Amino acid sequence: MADTTPQPQSQYEDQYGVLLYYKYAQITDLDSLFSFYESNCNSLSLLGRVRLSPHGVNVTVGGKLSSLEKHIAAVKSNALFEGTDFKLATCDHPVDDKSTTFPYSQELVTLSSDPLLKSPEISNAGRHLSAAEFHSALQGTGPLIEKDSPTCNEDLVLLDARNLYETRIGKFHVPNVETLDPGIRQYSDLPSWIDDKSEQLKGKRVLMYCTGGIRCEMASAYIRSKGAGFENVFQLYGGIQRYLEQFPDGGFFKGKNFVFDHRISVGSSDPNIIGACLLCGSSFDDYSSRCRCTHCRMLVLVCDSCRMEGALYVCELCQKYGKGVQSVPSLENGKTQVLSLQEEHKLVSLDTKLSPQLPWSHGNESPRKLRILCLHGFRQNASSFKGRTASLAKKLKNIVELVFVDAPHELPFIYQPCITESHGECASSSLQQTHPPPFKNCRKKFAWLVAPDFNISGEVDWKIANGSFDPLQYLQQTDGFDVSLAYLKSVFSQKGPFDGILGFSQGAAMAALVSAQQERLKSEMDFRFVILCSGFAIKLAEFECQAINCPSLHIFGSDHGKDRQIANQASRDLASLFDDGCSVIIEHDSGHIIPTRSPYIDEIRNFLHRFL
Repeated sequence: MADTTPQPQSQYEDQYGVLLYYKYAQITDLDSLFSFYESNCNSLSLLGRVRLSPHGVNVTVGGKLSSLEKHIAAVKSNALFEGTDFKLATCDHPVDDKSTTFPYSQELVTLSSDPLLKSPEISNAGRHLSAAEFHSALQGTGPLIEKDSPTCNEDLVLLDARNLYETRIGKFHVPNVETLDPGIRQYSDLPSWIDDKSEQLKGKRVLMYCTGGIRCEMASAYIRSKGAGFENVFQLYGGIQRYLEQFPDGGFFKGKNFVFDHRISVGSSDPNIIGACLLCGSSFDDYSSRCRCTHCRMLVLVCDSCRMEGALYVCELCQKYGKGVQSVPSLENGKTQVLSLQEEHKLVSLDTKLSPQLPWSHGNESPRKLRILCLHGFRQNASSFKGRTASLAKKLKNIVELVFVDAPHELPFIYQPCITESHGECASSSLQQTHPPPFKNCRKKFAWLVAPDFNISGEVDWKIANGSFDPLQYLQQTDGFDVSLAYLKSVFSQKGPFDGILGFSQGAAMAALVSAQQERLKSEMDFRFVILCSGFAIKLAEFECQAINCPSLHIFGSDHGKDRQIANQASRDLASLFDDGCSVIIEHDSGHIIPTRSPYIDEIRNFLHRFL
């Protein structure tokens, strides 16, 4: 795309502005479009984010108004952008200038992180309503649907397609109109909410809105894809931004519109505040301090009076699921301290500081890392597994946070006694009396599954090994699943939320058993994927079902992979239990480990990026 269109002279040569627009279109030459945006934005000194996809573009850029007008003219010269709504607003210059990024994605907005959920056809999106039409519909004076529609007399429902941190500070409020606020952390949680509320939406006239309109395109198409009873879905064209331009006093919109650039929020002429401080409840709607929940990293509102340097905060969603700052250690006078629930209002932190938000990152925030619960192998512990995966953690540190826990079954220590030269047999009694093993120097070992004859009530002590190492011993370790499952439920409650579970060897077998019950466990253990390394299947009832639909990554040694612990076929058999459409297999030649060199680490990253 060449920038050849004559440019208009702007009367605001030095004034700064922000431009937002998106366009759904089939793009066959992404390279050329990328080159255009890179050249144009750099030459005009535009800062921001240009998201490119085979299905279109999503752009948020800032710069001098004159430069933004030139950019608009250049984009309009391409027929691909015919009918695009360019939303241009004046604003103050950002304190921190950041370079423009050009991320590539399969989707303009990620409706769902579940690879099994096929994106709806955007051509089936809800009908656009202008700001004036939307306002009239809310007033009850504007017809929304054809007169002969069988549902024309059904109730009106107003649906907010934004995240909780956005709706806290501003939303539509219309007397006698039901307004639904999903209260979600991220947009990709919306489909699940819609699924749960389907009966509440069915047969209704649904009016949707979001910041600028792009999220409603896909979400309205998702609702309409449900078929009969979900036809009457409408969306506010241009989003809240266009509505506030049409109704400067706010109209039916109360509070401020959260925006994804350095402005953070934009209000109407109405000075009323609907947001409230998380701690004291006083009226407050300023996110400029970038306070975040210490668990899920969602933005929270903390007023100037309550805010303290380096403090820890827990959002309302994490509080709802039983998380509090008492689960986070803090330092006071150099000593470790754990805050009680009664001390939550103090929220004194250790030396931890909430990371500042970059002014031009997506959503005006640093991307949230995937939190993955890691399950160690048999006769290991959290500490040793953390050490074994240090290289993996380092190479994935920008996108993943690994959390390690000990399994619930504590195992006895095992050793091979010396063979006496005179008798040629184990002199265990004499050995333990004269050469006791260094018990105090050994770290405890644990397991997720144990043998049927395992003595769960016995004290942990030294035990002589029954012969040499048996590489097939894992086949006999079939008990203890219920205890481990109950334990993992408590881990999710106390240390969650988690996006996925990574299991190694027996830990992979345990993770697979959990994933087989993913739907049943949804209210207690919400996760989106599993990574099974050197895994194997246990013959339990949990696997006697249809193909497991949980997205999965299987990593194991090839036939010549030198894994002497778990055979290649055992890991293949486990992988075969998962739906082919949502499973990925990585075979390597590195033995009983998780490989971190190329190309294996690149394949692991590719799998994880599907959930970001």
